[in-house]
Amino acid sequence: MREYGLQMREKQKTRRYYGVLEKQFVNYYEEAARKEGMTGENLICLLERRLDNVVYRMGFASSHKEARQLVLHGHFTLNGKKVNIPSLIVKAGDVVAVKESSRDSVKIKALAESAASQTAPKWLEVKADAMTAKVLNLPAREDVDFDFNEQLIVELYSK
Repeated sequence: MREYGLQMREKQKTRRYYGVLEKQFVNYYEEAARKEGMTGENLICLLERRLDNVVYRMGFASSHKEARQLVLHGHFTLNGKKVNIPSLIVKAGDVVAVKESSRDSVKIKALAESAASQTAPKWLEVKADAMTAKVLNLPAREDVDFDFNEQLIVELYSK
């Protein structure tokens, strides 16, 4: 019983960190389990590749919630097309950029200035002055700075 509590706490912590609902999280887990490789690492890779997380990792938001709201309000483009779906999964080679009409916003300019001083993960090439980021490759487990044990989540769902 104690182990179940640890597994559940780890799952809830991860869900809260990424701002994902239970049903979405289960779907991400099932997709990760279908892919080749380790399920836990696949799950982390999927969660990291969400558009709202990429905006957060670019440094254009101070939290996942803020990144989600910016995406929902249509301030970003994916490969030149306006998007407003935070759960979109980006692929290697995709380019995420601030929409042209949003670049003059005081809020966006302030976010771009703060992004310039932040270090982006290795899997993203961020150009803060151009307000763009290119996904160089898929994120690996060691690229994630959030401290959690994905193995506990896998054990929870594999029962």
